[in-house]
This record gives sequence, structure tokens and C-alpha cells, in this order.
Amino acid sequence: MNESSPILNISIFGVFVLITLFVVIRASRNNKTAADYLAAGRAFTGPQNGIAIAGDYLSAASFLGIAGAIALNGYDGFLYSIGFLVAWLVALLLVAELLRNTGKYTMGDVLSFRMRQRPVRAAAATSTMAVSFFYLLAQMAGAGGLVALLLGITGTGGQAIVIAVVGALMIAYVLIGGMKGTTWVQIIKAVLLIVGAGIMTVWVLGKYGFNLSSLLGAAVDAAPKAGEKLLGPGLQYGATGTSKLDFLSLALALVLGTAGLPHILMRFYTVPTAKEARRSVVWAIWLIGIFYLFTLVLGYGAGALVGPDRINAAPGKANSAAPLLALELGGPILLGLIAAVAFATILAVVAGLTITASASFAHDIYANIIKKGREQNGNGNGDDEDKTDEVKVARITAIVIGLVSIGGGIVANGQNIAFLVALAFAVAASANLPTILYSLFWKRFNTSGALWSIYGGLIVTITLIILSPAVSGKPTSMFKNADFDLFPLSNPGIVSIPVAFLLGYIGTILSKEKADSVKQAEMEVRSLTGAGAEKAIAH
Repeated sequence: MNESSPILNISIFGVFVLITLFVVIRASRNNKTAADYLAAGRAFTGPQNGIAIAGDYLSAASFLGIAGAIALNGYDGFLYSIGFLVAWLVALLLVAELLRNTGKYTMGDVLSFRMRQRPVRAAAATSTMAVSFFYLLAQMAGAGGLVALLLGITGTGGQAIVIAVVGALMIAYVLIGGMKGTTWVQIIKAVLLIVGAGIMTVWVLGKYGFNLSSLLGAAVDAAPKAGEKLLGPGLQYGATGTSKLDFLSLALALVLGTAGLPHILMRFYTVPTAKEARRSVVWAIWLIGIFYLFTLVLGYGAGALVGPDRINAAPGKANSAAPLLALELGGPILLGLIAAVAFATILAVVAGLTITASASFAHDIYANIIKKGREQNGNGNGDDEDKTDEVKVARITAIVIGLVSIGGGIVANGQNIAFLVALAFAVAASANLPTILYSLFWKRFNTSGALWSIYGGLIVTITLIILSPAVSGKPTSMFKNADFDLFPLSNPGIVSIPVAFLLGYIGTILSKEKADSVKQAEMEVRSLTGAGAEKAIAH
């Protein structure tokens, strides 16, 4: 059996970092205005943005987490892939084009369009920060486990240093390149990830005569404890009534979460027209769908060729399944390449998350709440496209978010990252989606309802996560020695999502505030036609 070569792995990763930093610096030359920094100047085509969306969406959870979940839990692990993919249909049919037409830079633009600006923007920015933080936890935890495997680092101190280095690189990408540089990193990473996973998929199938049944049979033989259960539902989520309910909760969070993820929604503002926004989503669905089919082969391939015992014994546990499979197939060189791709995945996604959270703070809280929407440029004319202070604030916020996520990643290190991402999806589906849908489709919806659904959904979801077995009470929890798991489900989606919708309804009904019918009509026309949207072109 070939062993990992730390020097080779670091060299391959170093080459990737140098190339992407070069791309980011080149892209940053055109960052002259707020629109350039926060929305890439709306200069990307639909296919380019579709590849970047795939790059943003196919996170470490998709590559490392899902492959590991399938290797250990078979069919139940593949349900993550199905949930993540089906979620795109919700995003495409309900929100993508309408959001693109209504907003400028952030989700707060849409939610506050026909509401009282300051309180709703503050709520939208708060929820954006919360979702981004949970998502960042997952990526940072993935970075720690991956590099621990590559460099043979077993101590938590060494892994903490690795997480800090990833955070520093991420901050550099965002500070230098803005949305434009981040988008190019995501495009490069998406191509590398899909090509790398495709090569490994063909390689694994080739070992079994391109016969999927033979591969599945080998995976069953390699896992005598699980046996045939690998091929059917219930291995992870079927032992008890609670675990079945947990699965239903997870599925709900995955399917409804994408349409509320701020860093995905923000990508629709980087294209010039609604037509290009639609093309973006179609490209993204194809690329993401193909990749998730690859994960099925990679997961069962890791189960068959590496085996669950070796995967569980590795530093990153389930997250190490794909890198260990690469080592088994092509030795240290393939491991180094695949690990560099996985690391690139983490860097690109954390950069996207960081710019989303920092843009939301700068645009929604600084420009529209602190400055009351009257920020002026050097000429004193308040030109919307040239808010230099807004860009400065976004950069400072990026540094703060980077430091906080490094700390969180160190705490979450060792958790399955697909599971951690599912928590971010639960927060997005509870705090953001009800407000987005009500804003777009319910005429009576008002500021009170928006605040009830955002803050209520956020508080309920985070409270239930803190009181769940994900945080304490189990050997697999974040805090293994504590025990305050009062809520039985690991993912709170099944409770928090309906509660958030209900709170939005109650908050609206109880409020005596009348909805602004003129603004509502303007929003409806604009969201459906694109009339009045940024760089609007009728199609």
C-alpha cells in the first residue's frame, strides 16, 4: 500500500494557491466600484456564473462528507446527494430569477424592498451572518481533517494551525479579489473538482469491469457489520422512530435550504440579465447533478477498496474516505492531486461565504442603516456605484468573519462536514426562506411579519441546535463531555421551518401596519419582468 507523501502534497497545494492568487490579483485590477467588488460588475455570462455556482455549492461537504457518508452508511449517505440536488429545483422555480430582478447586491435588498428599510435590513444581515458562520464551520472542519490526513498530523494543536492557515488564505482572496476574484477561483475549482471526481469514478468502475452491481457487491463484502443494509434505506436513519424523524427533518432542511442560502442567492447578482440568471441555474443543475452521481461511485468505491475500518481510523474519519480512495487507486500522486482539489474546494467556498457575509454587513448595516442610505463618494454625489467606504467596511468585516470562523472551525474539527452543512441549511430554510417567499408572493406581508419570521426562525433554529445531540450528549457531539441535549433530533428543520412560516404569518396578522401596496405592485412587476432591475434588458 502506497503511503501519503507530505512534501508532495504540500507542493501540489502550493502550486494551486499560487495560480489562484495570481488569478485573484489579475481580477482585482478592475475593482473600481462597489458593484465591481460586491457583484463582480455584473459582468459574468450565464454559463460562467453557472460553473461558479457549482463551485460555490459543491463544497467540502459534497466531496468529502457525502463520499464518507456513502462509504459508511450506503444508501442513507446518498440521500444527502439527492437532497442537495432536488433543492436546486426549489431555487430555480421559486426564487432565482425573481431575486435577481428585485435586488442589487444582497438578500437584504429583496426583503426590505417594500418594508421599513432599517429593521428588515438589520434582520437580513443578521441571518446572513448566522448561515455563513454555520457553513464556514463545516469548511474549516473539513480543512483540519484533510490536512491532518495529508501531513500525518494527529494532534489537535497541529490541526488548529492548519485551520488558521486556511482562514488566512481565505481572507487574502476576499480582500484582494472581491466577488470577481472569488468567482474566478470558484470556476477554476469547479472544473478541477468535477474532472478529478470524474477520473476517479471511471477508475473505480474500471476496477469492477464497469459493472455497478459488482462494485456494490464488493462494498457489501468489505463491510460485514453492515452487510446488505448498505444497499437499502435505514442503516443510519432507520433504527428507531427518532432516527426516522431525524432523517425527515434533515431532508426538509436540505430541500428547502438552498433557496435561502445567501452566498448562493448573491451569485445571481453577478450576471447582467434575468435570462442569464436562468441560464446560470440550468448550467449549475447539470454540473451538480453529474457530480452527485460521481459521489455514489466514489462512496461505494471507498467502502469496497478502503473499507470502513480504515476510514474510521483515519484522522478525519468519514471525511477521509475520498482521499484514502485516491491513495488506494493512484498512490501518493493521485492523493496529492485530489487533496489539492479538495483543499481548493474549501478555499473557494469559504471565500464565497466570507464575501457574502461581509457584503451584507457593509451594504445592509453600514450603508443603509448606519449611513441611512445617504453614503457619499469623494465627489459628494452619493453615486450608488462608487461607494468606496462600503468596500472598506466589507474588507474589515471579512477579516473579522475570517477570525471568528477560524475559532469555530477549531471547535467543530472532527465532525462530519455534510452533517454540519445540513445545520446551515436548516438555519437558511428557517430564517430566510419564509421571509423570501412571503415577500415575493403575499401582498399583505409587512415589516412586522418579516422581523417575526427572520428573528423567530433564527432563534428557534439555533436554540434547538444548541440543545440537540449534535452539540452535546453523545460520543460524536461537538462537546463530548457535556450533556444538555434536551431536543432529540440532530437537525431541527422539521420543527423550525414550519414555526418560522407560522411566525411570519402571525407577525403580519397581529400588526396594524398596512402593507405598502404601491411598493408591492412595483416589486411584483419588477420581479416578474426585470423592469427597473440593475442593467435590466428585457427578454
